[in-house]
Amino acid sequence: MTGLNAGSISTMVNGNRALSVEQLDRITTAMGYIKGYFYEQYIEEYLAQIALNWRRIKPFLYRCAELDKQGCIQQVIGLLLDKLMYSSCLFDLAEEFFKDGKYAIAAILYEGVALSEKSQHSERLALCQYRLFMARQGDNQEQNYQAAIEFHSFVDRLHEVDQLDALKDLANTYRSLRRWDKVEIVAQKLKHKAKIQYSLHQQNKKRKQNKKTSRPLFFYLAYSNLLRAGVCDAYEDYEQALKYTYAYADLSWVKETDEDTQHWKNLFKGWAQANTYVNRLLSGEVGILAEYVSYIEPRKNEIFSALVNIIEAANRFNIDVDNILQRFEKEITEYIQQQQQAVGHYTQQHISEQFTRFLHELAFYYLSKGIYPDGFEYLLICLGKSSIINNKSSIIKCIGLFELFREQAFSETKAAYQKLIKEVYANEKKNRDNVVGD
Repeated sequence: MTGLNAGSISTMVNGNRALSVEQLDRITTAMGYIKGYFYEQYIEEYLAQIALNWRRIKPFLYRCAELDKQGCIQQVIGLLLDKLMYSSCLFDLAEEFFKDGKYAIAAILYEGVALSEKSQHSERLALCQYRLFMARQGDNQEQNYQAAIEFHSFVDRLHEVDQLDALKDLANTYRSLRRWDKVEIVAQKLKHKAKIQYSLHQQNKKRKQNKKTSRPLFFYLAYSNLLRAGVCDAYEDYEQALKYTYAYADLSWVKETDEDTQHWKNLFKGWAQANTYVNRLLSGEVGILAEYVSYIEPRKNEIFSALVNIIEAANRFNIDVDNILQRFEKEITEYIQQQQQAVGHYTQQHISEQFTRFLHELAFYYLSKGIYPDGFEYLLICLGKSSIINNKSSIIKCIGLFELFREQAFSETKAAYQKLIKEVYANEKKNRDNVVGD
């Protein structure tokens, strides 16, 4: 039934032959149990009792990952922690899982490696912390911020090339959290380090680079200016924001001409054009609105970001944008439905923050105009999403806006609001208990 010969079974039963996970799976299936049924016992009664062998442990960890047996992986790491010789093996395996998108499994291995090397000031320890930071990015903004703070001090311990991507990712997290003070600090550091690496690259073009960044080197210099333009926008310093925007728009100094370089140069050019419209609009040049709408309409991927800026400008300068909202009604409806179903992932965090900001601005727009059904509908959606992603600032703004217009709310709306507030409280308690538990 197992496909194993009687002699092999006999030597296993007598303890004279090692039992591999593949053989264990065959025996388990023959006995009528699901794969993984005996894994906890296999660790306690077998792996813990014999000399550890990576050739036996690695396939077992792979199988645990396939079956999402995270507890078993933690048990095995516990057996290996005292032996630093396994640290590099665990790290390499974690890298494989990370590349495959198995972030939760990879995080367990990275945590084990980091724990075994906590007294070291190694590059591998810093790289573990970088991967853990990325793996922990999701919809919960408070957890994203904690992960960023924990990782921040490890950036300078990374290889000089890895530091560029790490700073980019760190800045993106701070930007999604609207922590502009942090974005400014990281962007300045990114620019400084990118200048050095780009200069070294130009001096040693013929020398083969062992490590490569995920983007062309010029990208990090240009991106630092894009980040700083965003900081200036947030502080309403639109004149300075335009200077940074022009800086990343003009990439004539870039010497490379390969396809990847051209791709990113074109993207920066497009971002600069769109953000120039945004700067002019939010600084009060409302006459640019029609031109801005015409610019973004054929660019489907930019419509939502543009609508966030347009509705913010409408509220700030008391502009009627009903015709624009009607023009993009289909896109708005589809986007709201999509975002309500979206699950957490680190690439989603900035979009989630933008989404709640858009809903709040839209709610304010309709409530201010006395269109209460639409206003309260968007406000309640915003409050619900803000609670899910643990965006405390957005939750507070939603509560303040509801109280401002409470007298105009129907009893059904007040009931729905009270229900959401209870959920907000429950989520906050759950998040607080998780922090205490950690």
